[in-house]
Amino acid sequence: MLRQLHIANLAVIADATIDLGPGLNVFTGQTGAGKSLIIGAFETLLGLRRAKSQAIRPGADQARISAVFHPAASVAAELSTLFDLEMSAGDELLLTRKLFPTGRSSCAVNGQPVTAPMMARAAELLVDIHGQHDHQLLLKPARQLELLDGFGDLRDLRDQYGHQYAALRELRQQHAELETTRTLRAQQVDLFEFQADEIDAVEPTAGEFPELQARAAVLGSMQHLKQDAAACYAALYDAEGSVVERLQQIAATLIDVAELDANAAEFTEQVRTATLTLQEAAYELSRYEQRLDHDPEEAAEVDARLNALNRLISKYARHVTPLPPETSEASADNSSSAAHEVDPLAAVLTYRTHLGKQLDELRGQSHDADALDQRIADVARQLETLGQQLTRKRKAVAKKLLPQVQQHLAELGMTEAKLEARFVPVDDSASGPDAFEILACTNPGQSTRPLREIASGGELSRVMLALKSVRQADAGISVLVFDEVDANIGGRLGSVIGDKLRTLARGDQHQVLCITHLPQIAAFGHQHFRIAKCVAGRGQGKSTTTVVEPLTGKSRIDELAEMMAGQKVTPTTKKQARELLSAAAG
Repeated sequence: MLRQLHIANLAVIADATIDLGPGLNVFTGQTGAGKSLIIGAFETLLGLRRAKSQAIRPGADQARISAVFHPAASVAAELSTLFDLEMSAGDELLLTRKLFPTGRSSCAVNGQPVTAPMMARAAELLVDIHGQHDHQLLLKPARQLELLDGFGDLRDLRDQYGHQYAALRELRQQHAELETTRTLRAQQVDLFEFQADEIDAVEPTAGEFPELQARAAVLGSMQHLKQDAAACYAALYDAEGSVVERLQQIAATLIDVAELDANAAEFTEQVRTATLTLQEAAYELSRYEQRLDHDPEEAAEVDARLNALNRLISKYARHVTPLPPETSEASADNSSSAAHEVDPLAAVLTYRTHLGKQLDELRGQSHDADALDQRIADVARQLETLGQQLTRKRKAVAKKLLPQVQQHLAELGMTEAKLEARFVPVDDSASGPDAFEILACTNPGQSTRPLREIASGGELSRVMLALKSVRQADAGISVLVFDEVDANIGGRLGSVIGDKLRTLARGDQHQVLCITHLPQIAAFGHQHFRIAKCVAGRGQGKSTTTVVEPLTGKSRIDELAEMMAGQKVTPTTKKQARELLSAAAG
């Protein structure tokens, strides 16, 4: 329940306090007096309309809009959670919004700052505002589907469907990307497998290449090595007057010297030791020379192995680029780089490791594609199940809703109106597997057609009011706001709509605010407010102010009479105004 609305320094409203009561609260006034400004201020407060700094009254440092609500118990509980407040039924809730010339605005609840989205969420719980724009929205099947889901409390199920729908689209997008690269992946796998097989067929091992190079150098110089080894052996030991022979003679002479002079013992021993050492070296050199036998088969094997390894090096060593020393993990990279320089086969082995990782990744992507197919199938099944539930419940809601709307339409003068629900399957929609549209027949003998094809402005007003009436019976929202619900209808139908609005607002827990131009509707109000412009001052000092005043007794009769007859109010029009009030009260 909205108890009070206060507006200060907003456009032409300097300071207006509107004390509202339960039931039907009507607002009337001449065109341009600022009736829509009241609704606009209310929507700005609740975050339903963008706050504009241009709306601040000239000369004011800020505009301020506030409202005092007495929310119902169920709404109070949700607001307590939303704003982290301790609230119970009957407690007052003060919503405030300030607008500043800089474009900034601030929101507060019971004096505590809140965000604009939080205020907008509160608005969904407290108020339902209906303006002329809703007439056009009602013509759209998507809006009708939203209304149906709202009536049936199906929004949670619809959101679940929407989440699953989005998940399925994302999975299918991933699958399409994998399919796009499937051929490229297959080509890469074939290439990498060929390269890996070629390397594996040679079976290279770490350190093998420099050893083979050294052995090949030996085998290539075998004859020269054998000749040199034989000549050195002869010079050392085998030839007449060899080095060993002469050292033996020298050693024998020095032994004699050492026997006569002990001072010669040390170098004598050194010569004797050197002689023995050279003698052993000569023996080793002889054995070395004997082993140097040329083996053509070994030479061919070494040469073939080196050729095989060189082919791998020429093809694959270039695929590995060692990282520079200043990069991360520098020590490991430097050792790898050094190994590649000493042994180019190390680069081939590194590339073979890289091939293994690449093949695992590419094969894993193929497995991912298979797993993705399964996930898509699972999500599609879940989406289908949710869709079937949503369709079944929507049809049940429509079957329950439309007869109630027809009943209210009959009360609004459309006694012959018939409504039908049309569900059409759709393949690609986040809102569900079906589109919904209300079909109507407003005159006997005609076929049912979509509202957008047959409904006049007045009929749309009554259909919307009928929908609101049905919704109000089930919703926790206690404040309904109608901005010019009388659009496109005449005075005769005005009484019917006025009676419906009064019925809709009956009871302490329901409240309707209605802006109207029709006295037939205004007469049904439990409270009546007039919105008027006042001009004060003279010359350039003139200023315009919109005021809101409650009407009772004679002032209300005068307002209704003026709404009927304009400025030429007569005793007859006043009598008619009293009759309107009497009929509405009855």
